[in-house]
Amino acid sequence: MKTVLVTGASGLVGGALTQGLQADGHRVVPLPRFGGEVPAGVAGWNPAAGVCVLPADLNPQVVIHLAGENAGSLRWTAAKKRRIVQSRVDGARTLVAALLARPQPPELVLMASAVGWYGDTGDRPADEEDGPGEGFLADVCRQVEPLAAPLTQAGVRVVQARFGVVLSPRGGALQRLLPSFRLGLGGPVGSGRQWFSWVALPELVQMVRFAMHTPALAGPVNFVAPGAVPYRDFAAALGRAVHRPARLPLPAPVVRALFGEMGEQMLLASSRVVPGRLSQAGYRFCHPTIDAALAAVLGER
Repeated sequence: MKTVLVTGASGLVGGALTQGLQADGHRVVPLPRFGGEVPAGVAGWNPAAGVCVLPADLNPQVVIHLAGENAGSLRWTAAKKRRIVQSRVDGARTLVAALLARPQPPELVLMASAVGWYGDTGDRPADEEDGPGEGFLADVCRQVEPLAAPLTQAGVRVVQARFGVVLSPRGGALQRLLPSFRLGLGGPVGSGRQWFSWVALPELVQMVRFAMHTPALAGPVNFVAPGAVPYRDFAAALGRAVHRPARLPLPAPVVRALFGEMGEQMLLASSRVVPGRLSQAGYRFCHPTIDAALAAVLGER
């Protein structure tokens, strides 16, 4: 059994990870956010103020850092973009400093990042050896990932977990898409030829478990399924999963008008990312195809 400290534990991924790790017998300790001072004697933080309090008797072997402003929830105004960047920079700096100040550092720190690191990949598969691409999301990842370097220098194993689009009916992109697809009003976005890199939420939990128990896994790791698909194939698969046609396109000009830069980068850009390091480390995928993943998360089997 390990003690696992989790930031962002109340979110979609954090909640699933907490439940899964507790089922494995681990002690999971959420790190709640406070707007002001952190009460004495409890674990908590205020990353905007650079404050992170970890009681002396709390010595986590594993730290999972998920907290940060949701990049896909609203159109990217200047204020929204500042919150996205600052929440991640403040969070990473504050957490890293607090962990380095501990007498006993953790064995593993898993920092959530994103496949946005690669920018628009076109039709080219991208793996962990590729450098950052262009655009706001790539810039955010480029600013945040190096902030964990002091942990690596101190001998802590750090995994930069570059998440693909997490598929779950309880949140995220899939939850927003399901109502229209269940009405038969779904379909491809833009040309539909742009690639879509995804991971089913149960698979993501398995990947974290694997990372915890695979000491050789370190540095950037793509947490995606091996079956990236063009968006038109994803739309067709979602239509099959809910037994409805999926032929109504959302044209690119409409996406740009509705969502601006966020729509351009998160809906119209191509993200063909492969899980190179997970595959090399021997990870066995539970849901390697989009049809299997959608069936699993929608409860069909």
